[in-house]
Amino acid sequence: MPAILLERSNPVPSWKRATDIACCLVALPVFALLTLFMSVLVWLCSPGPVFFRQERVGFGRRRFMCYKFRTMAVRADTDVHREHFAKLIDTNAPMAKIDGQRDSRLILCGWILRATGLDELPQIINILKGEMSVVGPRPCIPYEFEKYLPWQRERFDSLPGLTGLWQVSGKNRTTFEAMMHLDIKYGRTKTWWMDVRIIVMTVPAILIQVYDTRRQRRRAGESPSPMVMSDPVAESLSQRT
Repeated sequence: MPAILLERSNPVPSWKRATDIACCLVALPVFALLTLFMSVLVWLCSPGPVFFRQERVGFGRRRFMCYKFRTMAVRADTDVHREHFAKLIDTNAPMAKIDGQRDSRLILCGWILRATGLDELPQIINILKGEMSVVGPRPCIPYEFEKYLPWQRERFDSLPGLTGLWQVSGKNRTTFEAMMHLDIKYGRTKTWWMDVRIIVMTVPAILIQVYDTRRQRRRAGESPSPMVMSDPVAESLSQRT
């Protein structure tokens, strides 16, 4: 299978594309069942579309529409995540997600889908289109990209992924700068065996993330901080994820 070229001189390895397609075929039945579940869930507790699309920056700084299951209410305030991201960069604090603060924008069970990464399963569409890979850095939002330093933009020399070296190396327990170093390290050293290892390590990493989110939500108590719900149809995606 020939390697794919995406606006840069460095190709996507053939072994990576073959692995991506194989993983997508295995995941299709799960994707179908979860789509049915999400359709019912959204219909019951949050009128609006099941799927959510958002522009992201990917390989070679090329922009594309990233797909997710919608886990937030329609007209959720998108400025909340922008401010949260800016604070993470300025303080270089651990990249804890807003979900752990009992974010009132989330629909019923939304935090569970986000903590487990199941909300990102529709990105197999992006993988089949060649815009993403199973393993790689998380695709960032354009306003995040604008804050990157020149050396940090090397992370765009790899296809963005569902999981990656950062995700299995602590993720929300690491800082923004640590994430950058891990993503760049992956881009420089990726091999088929590394991808397989990262895929295997993703399951325990998800369990840790669910545990961390539950613990943060308990600490946050039963009174979530107020959120403005007046923006146009949008959803704040806090995972690079």
